[in-house]
Order: sequence, then structure tokens, then C-alpha cells
Amino acid sequence: MAGLRTVGAIVLTLVVLALLGTSVTLLVAGAMAAMVSTFAIREKEVRGQAVTLALGLPVALAAVALGALLHSRIVAGDLFFIALIFGAAYARRFGDRGTALGLIGFQVYFLSLFVHATAATLPELFLTLAVAFACSAVVRFAVFPDSPERTLSRLREAFRARLAQLVATHRELVDAGPEELDGVLDDLRRHTARLHETALMIQGRLEEGTRDATTASLLQRRIADAEIAAERLGMTLLNARSAERTDTLTLHLPHAPVPATGNRMQSEGDAVATLRRDLYALGLLVARRAPGDRGTALAHVRNRLLGYRDEEDLPRGSMAVQDAFRALGEAARAVLGLRLALDGPQDESDDTLATARSREEFDAEDLAIVGVEEEEEDTRTGLQRPTTRAAFQVAAGSALAIVGGEFLSTQRWYWAVLTCWVVFLNTASTGEVLVKGYRRLLGTVLGVIAGVGLAGLVGNHTWTAFALVLLCVFGMFFTAPLSYALMSFFVTAMLGLLYTLLNTYSVATLVLRIEETALGAACGIIAAALVLPVHTDRRTDEHLSTVLERLRDAVSAAVGQLSGGPSADLLTLARDLDTALNDLRGSTQPLVHPITPLRVRRQTARYLVALLETCAYHARSLAATAEVLPSSRSVAADPRLERVGRRIGQNIDLISARVKEEPADGEVEAGASIASLLDADGSPVPPSHTVAFRVLRHLQRLDEGVVGIARALDVPVTGRTRRKSI
Repeated sequence: MAGLRTVGAIVLTLVVLALLGTSVTLLVAGAMAAMVSTFAIREKEVRGQAVTLALGLPVALAAVALGALLHSRIVAGDLFFIALIFGAAYARRFGDRGTALGLIGFQVYFLSLFVHATAATLPELFLTLAVAFACSAVVRFAVFPDSPERTLSRLREAFRARLAQLVATHRELVDAGPEELDGVLDDLRRHTARLHETALMIQGRLEEGTRDATTASLLQRRIADAEIAAERLGMTLLNARSAERTDTLTLHLPHAPVPATGNRMQSEGDAVATLRRDLYALGLLVARRAPGDRGTALAHVRNRLLGYRDEEDLPRGSMAVQDAFRALGEAARAVLGLRLALDGPQDESDDTLATARSREEFDAEDLAIVGVEEEEEDTRTGLQRPTTRAAFQVAAGSALAIVGGEFLSTQRWYWAVLTCWVVFLNTASTGEVLVKGYRRLLGTVLGVIAGVGLAGLVGNHTWTAFALVLLCVFGMFFTAPLSYALMSFFVTAMLGLLYTLLNTYSVATLVLRIEETALGAACGIIAAALVLPVHTDRRTDEHLSTVLERLRDAVSAAVGQLSGGPSADLLTLARDLDTALNDLRGSTQPLVHPITPLRVRRQTARYLVALLETCAYHARSLAATAEVLPSSRSVAADPRLERVGRRIGQNIDLISARVKEEPADGEVEAGASIASLLDADGSPVPPSHTVAFRVLRHLQRLDEGVVGIARALDVPVTGRTRRKSI
């Protein structure tokens, strides 16, 4: 949508300017201004977008005017450029609006340098900018309107599509042969991760995209239920076909049990045929959007799948296969709840007792829903604030880039400054700047090669060049979330076409672009390393500490509720954990990148993230189970779990203290299994097909994961011989 909106704004701007009979230079300026005024604005509310766009025009006019007036005053122009860069980076502390206005000011000043603006051309440039901003407004608010409600609606449909993809992969897993298994497992992990990513994106849009906090919490719960049920279904299918038990889909852990190449389910005959048929039916339940199922075969299929939750008509087979059918029932229940939340009330005339019970459970859960809590504000001040630190860093790096760029070219020195600027966007440590600079340089080199070919292809055909520019713009936005190197490739290819339009194209110019890019990236890395540096280790430790705190909060609250304690907003705590884990995953990119020479650190970082992903899955599952505890007939509070939660919480606290380099007494406790802690009074372990047993297994694996984290971080661990394991 961002790509379409930007391309639409550029097209409309070009059409209007062409009708006004402007020169090719002004067409290029208008296209760049339309692109900037569209992609810079990231606010969610329509009113906020309009205000920011209205404020952006005078900022752009001031920037281009100063760029033109300082065109011949080299020293004054350079000093102002550095001040503008500092202000644009510092303005990020004021949220989306400050970020947008700072970006517009910087990019439009850069535009004035690119088209060699002078005082004589200012009137035409003012008109061009006004047209570009007006066209951007028309496309944003009329052609491709965007609002939190529309965005959330698209994300909900995307979640439904991702869920359908995952169920289709489950069907493939049932029949996958030895030669196909690796590919199916990769698809299973990828689709599970994408479903989780979509759930996190929905979480970020709930507050603005729903009418009230209760509706937001309802949708959040249904999304979480569907995500967890789908992941559990995948694991039960893996367990059914393999002699090795799988407890999470984080199979890239060292020594993780990888399913055997053989398929034990193939000997189950009719049960496997039924499982295959019911997985197909589950896919239909996910994909179907119509609320009315009365009298249809789909309603009967839904009832049959829900009946598996109550052991109704459970096909004969091994315990593992029957567990897969129970997981099918849980997934069908989650899909029913998701459809109730997305599509509204459903027809109940064909309901069986199992389906009616599921609806009653949903009604009981809805009554207990609470609103989403407000996010914590950043209380850091002064140089501790990331925006302040980044402002000083990028200003210092840009000063170096200006000096070095002038030695390479007195005409194109600003490319080094632009590279220095962009490598600091959305980065927070020296390692992240290094990796982003490397990716930008790689994309630029490939883009130069493509630019040479495209320039030769278009020749003097102006509108052909503009058409290819539009394709590059769309490719730039489409690939931005996927690969920064690809985005840089499209940017550089587009610049080659723009130089062709301005009749300044040459191979030497594009080679100079590579040199300036390398210089700008180097200046950014030097500034990040010397000016108020944030080392990658420190950054990852901060995020790791946050993840551990969120993990402790989520586990303690869930276990507390499962042991009969007070209710809490567990799913919000679980999503806070997921968000913190996502931040940690991003901060470890410099450590796990292929160019990292320290292989031991790379393996340790991957291992820790994998363990934390495993712990987060079990924490989400515990939270989802505890959320339905008040209305559930299949699980009851167990006060004995309080001891389990206390031990896990104390272990996490010890690890967190070590990460923060704080004094801590004691050692991480390991050895005695959860079952051993619970059966001290002689009570038996619950049967394996019960929800209570599932809770114990989540706690067992969570406890083992925390101990694994402690060992990976060299935190002292003490243990006893296990008496009983789950």
C-alpha cells in the first residue's frame, strides 16, 4: 500500500506538472518531492496525517529556499546542512510527527542540492513543491485512503490467510516422504513465524483500529488463541509421525530432536485418512468468511471437529495420533472464536452440544475481558535518550562525510552525507550501523550495474525513463521490509534513470556514487564508534534484560492465576514479551550476520534467541490457558503450581541480575522436574490427554529453557537427580 500510494502521488504530480509545461528538471524535483511527502508520514490517524502534511509544506519550502540561497556559500551551506541533520535526527523524540517533519526538511534540502536550485528558480520550485504536496494529499486521502480501521481490517484478513497457509502445510506434513520432509519443515517454521509476525502487527494496531478497549482485548484474545492452537497442532502432527517428541517449532536449537525420516502415521490406515480429511475441513473453516453456515456440510464438519475436544468419535489410533485429533478440536474451537470476533454472530441452529459448549465458553470469556493497558513512556533524559545520542552521532558523521565527499567530488559530495544519514535510521548500536552500511554498499554496487543497463535502454525516451522510475519506487517500498540491500538496489537504479533525465548520466557518475556511498557508510561507522557509542553487547544486554523481565512477568502472572491467584491481563503481558523478543532479535542481527568474524558469539546469540523463542511460546500457551480458567470445565486451579512459578521466577531473576551485572546471591536451581515438585503429596500426574498435563509440560519445558539460558550465559547452576519427567 505504501508503494502504491507513493507511485500514485508521483504519477499525479508528473501529470499536473506536464500539463503546466514545466521542464524535465522540475518534473524530477516534483517526483522526488511527491515521494518524500508520501513516505515520510507514518501517523496512524487520518487527522494526524493531514496536520503533518500541512505542516510539511512550509518546512519543505523553507528547506528548498535555504538550499538555493546557500548554494554559492559553501562554508555557510555546509554548517547549515549539519545543523539541519542534527535537528532532523533530534526531532524523532517528538514521535511520528517530529520524525516526518525532520525527514521532509532533510530530504527537500537534499533535493535542492540534487537539482542545483538557485534563487532564480525558487518561484518555480515553490510551485512544484506545492503541486507535489497537493497531489500527495489527493492520493493519500482520496485514491488510496488509509485509516487505522482499514489497516487493521487488512491485517485481520492477512492473519486469516496466513492461518490458512499454515493449515495447508499441516496437510502436507501428514503425507511428506523422507525426501520432502526437510522442505515441509522449513515451510512449517516459516508459516508459523509469519503467523506470529502478523499477530504482532495486529497487536500494534488494536488501540487505534477498534472502537473501544474491550473490542481490542476481545480480538487480541481470539488472535492469540488461534495462533497458539495452530502451533500446537503442528507440533502434535510432528509427534505423531516421529519417534522423537517435539515441544516447540524452534527446531534450529543445537541437539533439538528432528523428526525421523520415517512416518509412523502411515501404518495407522483409516485414522490418517480421517486426519487428512479433517485438516482439509479445518482449512475450509479458516478460509470461509460468510457468517451463515446453517444447513451446510461445513457446519456439520465444524461440529465434528469440535467434538474431538470432548473425546467424541475419536478415531482409533496411537496415543500420538489421537492427540493430533484433540489438537484439531482445539484449533477448530480457536477458529470458531476467531470467526465470531471477525465476522460477528453465527447461526446456531445446527449446533451440537460440543459446539454450544464452546460458544458458552466464549460468552463467559467475553464478560471477563479487560481493556489494554497504556504503554510505558521512555523516562530517559539528556544524552541517555536515543534520539539525542543519534543526533550527535549523525551530525558528527555527516561533518566527516562532507569533508571527505568534497575531496571525491565538489558536485556530488552530498551522496556521502545521505548515506551517513540513512545508516543511522532505525539503528541503535555500532554493530547495527556497520551491518546497515554494508548492506547499503552492496545494494548500491548492484544498483549501479542495473543503472548502467537501464540508462542504455531508455536513451532519450523521457516518459519511458519515468515509467521505469515508478517501477523502481514501487520495488523500493515493496522490498524495504524484506531486505535493505534490495531497497538500496532499487534506489540506486532509480538514480541512474534520474541522472539520465537530467542529462548528467555517465558511468563515471555512477562509479562515484559507489565511492561516495562507501565513504558515507565509513563515516557513519566511525561516528557510531567514537561519538557517544552504544556497543552491540550493551544494546543486546539491554534487550535481553527486558525480555527476561517480560518473561518473568508473563510466567508469574499466568502461574499465579493457574494456582488460584488474582486475574491479570495475561495476553497483554504475553504480547509485551513477544515485542521485547522481537527487539532482541533485531539487536542481535550484527552478531548473527554472515560477515561477523566471531563464530562462537554468533552461535551463542542464535542459541539464546532460540531458547527465548521456546520459552515465549510456552509462556503464551500458559497465558492462554490461564485466561480461560474461570470458564473452563477441563482445567482447574492448582495451588501446588505456586511453588513452580516461584522457582522459575527466582531463576529468571538470577539470570537477569547477571545480565545487568548486579550482585545476586544463589544459583539457578535445576534438576528436580516439575512432576517431582508436584507429586510430593502423592498425587498422580494427570493423564497425558488432559489440559492439566499440557500445563505441566509447558512448565517443564519452560523450566528447562530457563536453565539452558543460564548455562549459555555462564550463570551458576545447581541441580539434583531427576525423579520424574513429563
